[in-house]
Amino acid sequence: MKQLALDIGLASDPSFANFFAGPNDETVRQLALWAQSPLDSPVPTYLWGDEASGKTHLLKAVGEALRHQGASSGWMDASMLEPPEFNESWSAVIMDDCHLYTPAQQRSAFNWFVNALSTDDGHPRWVVAAGNVPPADLPLREDLRTRLGWGHVFALQALSDDERRAVIKREADARGFSLSDEVTDFMLTHFSRDLGSLMQLLDKLDSYALQTKRAITIPLIKTMLETE
Repeated sequence: MKQLALDIGLASDPSFANFFAGPNDETVRQLALWAQSPLDSPVPTYLWGDEASGKTHLLKAVGEALRHQGASSGWMDASMLEPPEFNESWSAVIMDDCHLYTPAQQRSAFNWFVNALSTDDGHPRWVVAAGNVPPADLPLREDLRTRLGWGHVFALQALSDDERRAVIKREADARGFSLSDEVTDFMLTHFSRDLGSLMQLLDKLDSYALQTKRAITIPLIKTMLETE
């Protein structure tokens, strides 16, 4: 059966605190540590994994951690047809969806990379990037591909179904309601399986159940979808 993706807003901005690390705990701890002192950790970092592994969440968490310190960062992803020029005020450059970059975006990414590591003030900036394949397999120009691969490289592992079920049930408990095994199985079978989408679904179900004064069951989920 076709999986559904709900068109609803995120409950909160992506952060290290609301990322469910699972088998990626060591990677998350290392990123959070480096994000506290990006100018002291200029070795480039590259994350790779499938679409549900949390790459974008972690990149945005880096940017959020920097923002809380009063620092700014450059952001580039495949949707930005005209990325901005490198800015010396940035403490880091963050590049998502590298496997999808067009030739023009690859030129900008290479420029960002070179400028980040050879700034006029003598303080290299942290380069953090992500794609869906290892650096050696990226369909990019050679000089950019090799640069993305010479620093720290982390392979993100998607959570298992049992881990997803545990996270869903834990988050439901935190919101003050419980979910049956049948409901959690239905959610994993019929909706997008990445945790960001599942957390959005939980928020929407919580709100709808309160409005209708009904317990969260499979019929309630179906009714909610029919009313959208």
